[in-house]
Amino acid sequence: MLGDVETRSVSPVFVGRADELGILHTALGRADAGEPQALLLGGEAGVGKTRLVEEFAASACARGAVVVTGGCVEIGADGLPFAPFSTALRALRRALPDELDRAAAGREDELARILPELGDGLTRQRDGRGDESATALLFELTARLLEQVAAERTVVVVLEDLHWADASTRHLLAYLFRTLRSGRLAVVATYRADDVHRRHPLRPLLAELDRLRTVTRIELARLTRDEVARQIAGIIAAEPERSLVDDIFRRSDGNAFFVEELAVSAAEGCVTGLTDSLRDVLLVRVESLPESAQRIARICAEGGSTVEYPLLEAVAGLGADALIEALRAAVGANILLATTDGDGYRFRHSLVREAVSDDLLPGERSRINRRYAEALEADPALVPADSRVMRLASYWYHAHDAAKALPAVLDASVEARRRHAYSEQLRLLERAMELWDGTPQEIRSALRMGHYASAYRSCGCDPAETRLDFLDLMAEAADAGRLCGERERALKIGKRAIRILEDAAADGAGDPLLAAWFWLQRSRIISHIARGNGWDEIAKAQELVRGLPPSAVHAEVLAHAAAWGMLHRPGAETLAAAERAVEYARMVGDQEVELHARLVRGGLLVDAGSVEQGFAELYEVRERSMELGLMARINNVNVNLPSALESAGRSAESVRICVEGVAFYHRHGLTDTKGWIVSNKAESLVSLGRWDEAVDAAGWAHDFCLSDKPRATALTQLAAVALGRGALQEAARHLTAAQRCVGTHDPQPQYDLPIAHRVVELAVAQGRLLDARADLARIVDAGLPPSSQRYLWPLLRTAAEAEADARGLPAADAGRAEAVARIRAAAKHQATPVPLWLAHDQWVRTELLRAEGRDTPDDWSATVTVLEPLDRPYDLARARYRLAASLLARAEDDDRDRATELLRLAAAVADHLGARPLAESVALLAQRARIGLTRDAPRRDAPADPAGELGLTSRERDVLRLVTAGRSNRQIAEELFISPKTASVHVSNILAKLGVAGRGEAAALAHRLRLFPAVRS
Repeated sequence: MLGDVETRSVSPVFVGRADELGILHTALGRADAGEPQALLLGGEAGVGKTRLVEEFAASACARGAVVVTGGCVEIGADGLPFAPFSTALRALRRALPDELDRAAAGREDELARILPELGDGLTRQRDGRGDESATALLFELTARLLEQVAAERTVVVVLEDLHWADASTRHLLAYLFRTLRSGRLAVVATYRADDVHRRHPLRPLLAELDRLRTVTRIELARLTRDEVARQIAGIIAAEPERSLVDDIFRRSDGNAFFVEELAVSAAEGCVTGLTDSLRDVLLVRVESLPESAQRIARICAEGGSTVEYPLLEAVAGLGADALIEALRAAVGANILLATTDGDGYRFRHSLVREAVSDDLLPGERSRINRRYAEALEADPALVPADSRVMRLASYWYHAHDAAKALPAVLDASVEARRRHAYSEQLRLLERAMELWDGTPQEIRSALRMGHYASAYRSCGCDPAETRLDFLDLMAEAADAGRLCGERERALKIGKRAIRILEDAAADGAGDPLLAAWFWLQRSRIISHIARGNGWDEIAKAQELVRGLPPSAVHAEVLAHAAAWGMLHRPGAETLAAAERAVEYARMVGDQEVELHARLVRGGLLVDAGSVEQGFAELYEVRERSMELGLMARINNVNVNLPSALESAGRSAESVRICVEGVAFYHRHGLTDTKGWIVSNKAESLVSLGRWDEAVDAAGWAHDFCLSDKPRATALTQLAAVALGRGALQEAARHLTAAQRCVGTHDPQPQYDLPIAHRVVELAVAQGRLLDARADLARIVDAGLPPSSQRYLWPLLRTAAEAEADARGLPAADAGRAEAVARIRAAAKHQATPVPLWLAHDQWVRTELLRAEGRDTPDDWSATVTVLEPLDRPYDLARARYRLAASLLARAEDDDRDRATELLRLAAAVADHLGARPLAESVALLAQRARIGLTRDAPRRDAPADPAGELGLTSRERDVLRLVTAGRSNRQIAEELFISPKTASVHVSNILAKLGVAGRGEAAALAHRLRLFPAVRS
C-alpha cells in the first residue's frame, strides 16, 4: 500500500540508479525478514533523490509493503518540531489504523506530542522542573511504536529533506537508527549533500551515523551523458539531437532536475533565452507564467514547504476564480503541485522555491509574511492546529514586527516545550531574547510569567501576576539547552545571566534565589561536559540560599547537594543534607523534590547501617512515585533500590526488583530504559553464582545502553566473571573499556572502587603482587571514602588473600608487614551492621592471619559459618576450600572426612560456574591429599539427567525449553532478558551439542528425551 507518497517528476522514464535501487531492494528484503533497516540517501539538490525514492516506494508497495513519507518542513528557515515524523505517523495511521492505535494503547498522551490526534498530551502543562528523561521517554515510545506496527507487515518510512530538519527530529532519527532492533521496518532519510556545509547542524549527525554498522549510506552521483540523453528522450518523447544533448549535459552537468528544466525549456523553444546562471535556469519558466501565477508563486515561496488553499486564498486577495486560474497555470507548468490530501500546494522542487524566495525584495518578503500572519491571526483554522503556533511565530518574525513577534515566539516556545522539543524551544527563546530590546516597553510590561517561564519558580510568586523579564527568558533557555544536550549554549546563557545578577547584587538589587538556580544548572551541565564534578557550583548555590526563607529553589539546592554527596562523599554529613532537603521540600509542598531527597536519604541510611529504615524509605518512595507517575523518580528508584539491596547482601531480592522494573518498562514500551537496571541485575546474578545469566545481562547492557555509566558497571561484571573463570586477557579488555567509560573528570566510588578491585584482582592473578600492593596503597593512602564498605570489603579481602597466597615467596617478603598492617587498619574503619559485611570482616581477618601464618581451622570454620546463609556460592566455595586446606594441614584423622566433603562441595560449585582457577586449586589439593572428588557411581535405578549428559548448561536448558515451545530468537531474548544475538549463539551451541541440523530436530529430540514434559507452544 502506497501511503501519501507524492510523485513530483516530469520525466516519464527512470534513468540509471540501478546500483542504488539494488541497495534499497536488498534492505527491503532484510526488513521483510524482520531485520530493521536504516538508510541515508544523500546527493546534491536536484540530483534525483526524490525520483529514486518514488521508484523504490512503488516497487516496495508492489511487494506488499506500506510506504509512508514525511518531509522536513522549511518555514522561513525554521523547522517544525518532529514535522516529518508527525506527517509519517499520520499517514501510517491512515494506512494501518488498527495496528497503530493498538501499538499506541496506554501511551497516547506522550505520543500525542508527536501525533496530536492520539490524545490530549499537548494540553497538559509540564511541571516547573525540567526532566532529562522526558525526551528519552518520548523517543523510546516512538521507536517501540514503529517496531510494533511493523511486527507483522513491512513498513517503509521515508523522511525527506533532512537538511531542513529541526534538532528534535535529528535527535529522534539518531535514536531510531541506534536502537531499532525488531520489526519489518525500513527507515530511509534523504538529505541535500551540497547544503551540509562545515557548520551545518546535520554534519555531526551524519558523522555519528557513519560509525554505526547498522546504517547504510547511499550517495547519489550525477547522471552520465548517456543517461542524460535517455532522460531527454523520455521528456520530449523523441530522440534528441546530439547537439541538444551535448548542450544540456554541459549546462546541467548531469543534474537530473536541471536536465528536466532545460529539456522542457528546449521543447518550448526557450533555449536561447537561458543563461548558465543557476538562478536563471530555475526562474525562467516561472517568469514565463502569467503575472497572476507568478504572484501566487512568490506568495507560496514565503508560506512554507506547503501552503493550505484557504490560507493562500486569504493572503492572495484574488477572487476565487482568479486564484484557481493562477494556480492552474502554475500547476500546468509543473511549478506547483497539489498536495496528496488535495488541500494545499507546494513547489515541485525546493530549488525553485528557494530561487523565487531569493528573488523577492526585502520589503516584499516582509509584506508577504505580514499578510500570512494577519490572515492566520484572523482565522486560526486556516492551518492545522499542530503547526499553527509555530507558523504564526515564524511569519511575524520574518515580517520584522517585534511587537507582534515576541508574544508569538514565546507561545511557540511553550508549544515546543510541551512536545519535549527542547532544541526548538531553545532556538525560539534565543529569538525572543533577540527581539526583547526592540519590542516596545508597553508590550513587554504586559507579558506575565504564566506558562512562558516555568524552569525557575520563585517562592511566593504568582506566575499569572508576575511580570516576565529578560532573566526569566534566560532561565528557560538555559534549562532548554540542558535538556536538549546543547550544553555549551546553555552554559553560555547561564554565565551571562550570573554576570547580570552579580552586577545587580552589587547595586543592591540582586535576586539570590535566581542566582542560586543558575549556579545549580551550571553544576549539572559541567558534570556532563567533563569540566569538573560540579561541587564548587553547588557550594555557591548553597551560599546564596543560606539564611533565606524556605523556597522551592532552596529545597532543590539542598536535594541536589545531597544527591551529589551520595555519589561522591557518602556519610553522616551528606545524610544530614538529605534530611534538610526533605524538610524544606515538605515545607514548600514540592513532592518531586521531596521524593528525590527521600530516595537519597534511603540509600544513605542503608550505607550508614540503618538498613531496615533505609529500605522502608526506598520502598515507600517507589510506591509513591508510581502513584504520581513521576517517571524520573521511578527511573531513579528502580536503579537505586536494587543497588542498595545488593549492597546489603540481599541479592535475590535485588534480582526480583530488577525483574519487576524491567517488566514495568516492557508494559510501558520502554525497553531501552532498562539498561541501568539490567547492569545492576548482572551484579546480583554474579553474587548469586548465576554467572551465565550474569554474562547475558551484562552483555545486553553493554550492547544496548546509551549511557557510559551502566556500560561501565556491565563491563566490570563481565570482568568479574572472566577473572573467576581464569580468562585474564578477556578480563583485562573489559576493565580497560570500563575505565574509558568512567573517565577521570568526575570520580565516584560506586564506579571507581569496583573497577579498582578487579584491577587488583587481575594483577594478583597475573602474579604481579607488587603492582597489586601499589594499587591498594594508592587507594588507601588517598583516603577511603566513608560509607563505601560495600565496595571496600571485597577489595580488602582480595588484597588480604593475595598477601596470604604470597607468603613464603622471597620476592614478596619485603613490604608484607606494611601491606598487612595497611589492610588491617583499613578494615577497622569499615562498618559491619549487616551479615554480608560481617562475613567480609571475618574473612579479611582470617586471610590476614593466614598471611602471618597464624590461621587455624577454627578461623576458617567461623568464616564458612558466616558465609553459609548468604547465598553466595562462589565465595562460600572458596572459603570451604581454605577450610579444607587448613584441616588437612592439621593432619588429624577426624578432619579428613570433613575436608573431603568440603572439597567435593567446592569442586561442584567450581565445575558448575566454570571457575577454572578454583577448580584447579581444589583438584590439586585433593590430589596431594589423595582424596577422590567423585562419589560412588550412582545406582542403576537412579534417574538419569539427559540434559546434563548432553552437556547443556543451565542457561542452554532455558533456551532449549523455549525453542521446544516454538519461540523465535527475538522472543527468547525478550523472555530471558538477553540480546537476540546472544540467543542466537545459545541456539547454535545447543544444536551442536545435540548433533542436530535445525530447531525442529532439536525440539523433536527434547520431546523424545522428555526433557520438558510441561512445555506448551
